[in-house]
Amino acid sequence: MNVFDTDKIRNVVLLGHGGCGKTTLAEAMVYASGITKRQGKISEGNTISDYDKEEIKRSFSISTSVIPVTWEDTKINILDTPGYFDFVGEVEEAVSAADAAVIVVNGKTGVEVGTRKAWELCEKYNLPRIIFVTGMDDDNASYRQVVEDLTEIYGKRIAPFHQPIRENEKFVGYVNIIKMNGRRFTDIAKYEEIDIPEYSKENLAIFREKLMEAVAETSEELMDKYFNGEEFTYEEISKAMRANVIEGTVVPVTMGSGVNVHGVFMLMQDIVKYLPSPQRKEVMGTNTKTGDEFDGDYDVSKPFSARVFKTIVDPFIGKYSLIKVCSGSVKSDSLVYNVTRDSEEKLSRLYILRGKEPIEVPELRAGDIGAIAKLTNTKTGDTLSTKGCPVEYEREEYSVPYTYMRYKTVTKGDDDKVAGALAKLMDEDVTLKCVNDVENRQSLIYGIGEQQLEIVVSKLLNRYKVEIELSKPKFAFRETIRKKATAQGKYKKQSGGHGQYGDVKMEFEPSGDLTKPYVFEEKVFGGAVPKNFFPAVEKGIAESVLKGPLAAYPVVGIKATLVDGSYHPVDSSEMAFKMAATMAFKEGIMAASPVLLEPIATLKVVVPDTYTGDIMGDLNKRRGRVMGMNPLDGKKQEIVADIPMSELYGYSTELRSMTGGFGEFSYEFSRYEQAPTDVCEREIAARAKKLEQ
Repeated sequence: MNVFDTDKIRNVVLLGHGGCGKTTLAEAMVYASGITKRQGKISEGNTISDYDKEEIKRSFSISTSVIPVTWEDTKINILDTPGYFDFVGEVEEAVSAADAAVIVVNGKTGVEVGTRKAWELCEKYNLPRIIFVTGMDDDNASYRQVVEDLTEIYGKRIAPFHQPIRENEKFVGYVNIIKMNGRRFTDIAKYEEIDIPEYSKENLAIFREKLMEAVAETSEELMDKYFNGEEFTYEEISKAMRANVIEGTVVPVTMGSGVNVHGVFMLMQDIVKYLPSPQRKEVMGTNTKTGDEFDGDYDVSKPFSARVFKTIVDPFIGKYSLIKVCSGSVKSDSLVYNVTRDSEEKLSRLYILRGKEPIEVPELRAGDIGAIAKLTNTKTGDTLSTKGCPVEYEREEYSVPYTYMRYKTVTKGDDDKVAGALAKLMDEDVTLKCVNDVENRQSLIYGIGEQQLEIVVSKLLNRYKVEIELSKPKFAFRETIRKKATAQGKYKKQSGGHGQYGDVKMEFEPSGDLTKPYVFEEKVFGGAVPKNFFPAVEKGIAESVLKGPLAAYPVVGIKATLVDGSYHPVDSSEMAFKMAATMAFKEGIMAASPVLLEPIATLKVVVPDTYTGDIMGDLNKRRGRVMGMNPLDGKKQEIVADIPMSELYGYSTELRSMTGGFGEFSYEFSRYEQAPTDVCEREIAARAKKLEQ
């Protein structure tokens, strides 16, 4: 592939609800641009972007793919993203590298949750966008309804460019509302001009009016002209659209069929004409040598700098670091400096990836997207530059994984293999995290949702030939006491020669501080226990609080006071007094009304207003206490609640089910609270059964 200048590059991310037709549209764009002779189909598992075995098996996208196509003299880097919410990290990576977006809406199912989330992402990253209504070959598709719904939600920013033409219930062409002429499809990506059918004119007037309103909103001069009833010229419309689409104040709505490659020709024309090249975007970093700001701004005349926005690790195609060049240019055989890791890396070859196919290129210029193979120390989010001008860009923030499960290796001895394979998957997926929970002696895997974790298990088996099983995690309960109790511990052992003798009397009571395991004091009078044995007594307590007598959980919030005891001048030892303290601890804790404490989290749930009642009802069932509600933009509410950590198991799936996918949540550990009696009994019984086994 040729080397492209910055003004001839468009980096466009495809966004939308799961199953709306993004991958099919990407395939149609590849086919229309002449790269392939046969259009791939998801049902046949031969699409360029969904090349992973898991994607082929499940018939939906799991990872972001880059598909560069050339249209006329412009390179369009298409970033095809997953639509399912579990893979939001992949979407965020793609959006961070894009300069504009095409939001794909299925004409039959209309505006869905994923459509709104795509719009919110564009707002967050300040991306200009075009909406493409696909699936117009379906009899039940309604372009008019989609435009009405979009206008109702997003107002006068919505500007319909097209109106479908149907004959005998078939989608045969469209009206170009800007030029006011009809077009009939003749062949793949081709059309002929026709007169506008009479039956189309009624709806055409509605669409034309929406477009004129969007144009009028762009300037006072055009607004005056609109109110005076004057018609806009084609040049006025085109100029207003070009400027305001780039600003994001106008959003064109186009349409077609990805399956039949209808409307794709016009979409690529619109991408080149209306969406910005990287030149129009700013990118700011810091020169780590001088501390000064560095304006990369996709300027090819400045020193080289690039950001690694995604990593692909595949046993067959190898490791690729996907980069977006932020300034300057980079050639194969260059020496680059990883500012984030403070290490130099020698490039052997530069590539662009088309799905899984690496295509070698001699150079990548500012604004372009490419790939570097086999970088040793480089990870997603790192900045590459020259050592003479070491620039570092701020790392992107990705969604935090809150869903977690316990995992175990199925085959003994596979622990190292599993750890290595998981490390590679975590390099690829920024929302995947593994934690070794030492306290509960369990390995935890975190993700956005349960479907993502299920796919991780499948990838481990199919890619790396190791098997893990997921289960419900153990939760970190604690034990404490509610009242004061006194207990004696006497350790006496005689076995010829020196024996062992230690005797302590201790008081146990709540300390009032659940953040510390214990507080130790001594109030011994008359030397009943010599001072040199006090540390041994405390050591006995320190070891005992690690595993309480109630259910073998750590003990917190106790005060242990040594009040009396006795010793033997010959047989007493530190070990004997430590054992005596341990015996006193077990007896004293059980006599002081021991209870279990459960971890409590502060939960924040963000949902549209209409779902607040359902959420609060569900939180009550989960023993949650709603602490407050905060109104947010977009008719949303943030519900803040305290809830036991154990009740959050499976919450992501339940929340999506209750809110149709609109709900989002986050939480953080807050404190420990006394668990209800039924929870205590259930937990103690479960622990006892496990100890027996």
